Amino acid sequence: MIPEVSRLAHASRPVVRRLLGPPSMPRQTAPDSSPARLSLISRHLAPVYPINTPYTVERLPSTIDTSLLPKAQTRAMSSQPPHPTLLIPGPIEFDDAVLQSMSHYSESHVGPAFVATFGETLSMLRKLFQTSDPASQPFVLSGSGTLGWDLVAANLVEAGEDVLVLGSGYFSDGFADCLKVYGGNVTELKAPPGSKPQLPEIEKALSEKRYKLLTVTHVDTSTGVLSELKNLAALVHRVSPETLIIVDGVCSVACEEIDFDGWKLDGVVTASQKAIGCPAGLSISMFSGRAMQAFQNRKTPPAAYFASMKNWTHIMQNYEAKKPSYFATPSPQLIHALHTALKQILARPLSERFALHKEASDRIKKAVADLGLKQVASNPDEQAHGMTAIYLPETVKQTDILPSLAKKNVVFAGGIHKEIATKYIRFGHMGVSVLDPKRGDIDRAIKALQDGLAECGYQKA
Repeated sequence: MIPEVSRLAHASRPVVRRLLGPPSMPRQTAPDSSPARLSLISRHLAPVYPINTPYTVERLPSTIDTSLLPKAQTRAMSSQPPHPTLLIPGPIEFDDAVLQSMSHYSESHVGPAFVATFGETLSMLRKLFQTSDPASQPFVLSGSGTLGWDLVAANLVEAGEDVLVLGSGYFSDGFADCLKVYGGNVTELKAPPGSKPQLPEIEKALSEKRYKLLTVTHVDTSTGVLSELKNLAALVHRVSPETLIIVDGVCSVACEEIDFDGWKLDGVVTASQKAIGCPAGLSISMFSGRAMQAFQNRKTPPAAYFASMKNWTHIMQNYEAKKPSYFATPSPQLIHALHTALKQILARPLSERFALHKEASDRIKKAVADLGLKQVASNPDEQAHGMTAIYLPETVKQTDILPSLAKKNVVFAGGIHKEIATKYIRFGHMGVSVLDPKRGDIDRAIKALQDGLAECGYQKA
């Protein structure tokens, strides 16, 4: 080692010790090899970076003024930099192993190693959605959860065909708008904010007209309203058996039960960044054999190119069969992260996962009630288990409570339902924040909410 580099590396040792903890503590992220150690040291030989860069929190206090940085708590057993706890209804906090999978080296998207990983990922999705029907077809495309709407509208609906949309909030409204763009003749059955259409009115609507498909938002992220699927699906099959049942499961897959085969669903669209626990960027969906047959029976070509099942179906089938195939380049790093997340999800029974989310949800909703606050979803049977939408006291503004929570290193989301947007906040509780109690995310959030409301001058009547 040349003298100057040796001197600098020696000077960096206190920084390395700070990152790894005192000798008596277990080293959670300590590199095992000399090259890895040198790589770690080299990060402290870089030029001085201005505040608000990824390197800022790793530099010596004497190098920059750290007084303005968030005083986030360091989580035990985590390799992630200290940061405020993200408890919005997606993206959520991510497990270390999932994030580490994102740093996978670059590889060919048609190479045997990646093809095998992608194939396993698609097969694991069948288990997550609870389908063993070989005619069911999974899709994993680069894009947000919204791309799932396009996949449905462009492939399963032809211009002029009737669609019934069950309206429970902002996102069901968005699904309706998407269907209209592709020429669907949309009927919206809307409910007041905090509720959902009820079975008798749905039965009436289905009896009056033949619908190509019905869409339901399982959990509307804008309101925290949960739409029950089992009885709804049974109703549709009884009253209008030819109607396809399509579920927007963006805020429900992996935290609410979805029995794809048992309930005879025809499509579920979701995204990677919510309860599945993978960084944003993947549109994930499952369609039944009946839905795929409806696509095959189209009289006109799909009204999309990137979102065309014609272009993607054989690609997904080939990948699942461990055969290289190409239409558009996937993201290998995101697929690796999803693969890791699905392995974690399937390592325990799904019923246990759903029960843990319900247990955490019940605890949070009790804390909300104990504070004298009400939920947007007023009916306990219609309250989601992966998020809670909380009406604020009349004396507390959203613009006051959210910054107060942020000072306590807890991030909630504001309201987005256009009729009540400024009156409530949203608390996301899904994935690792619920499943790993050692993190303390939920307890810390409840305490922050209690203290934040008090600081805003609120006292329970």
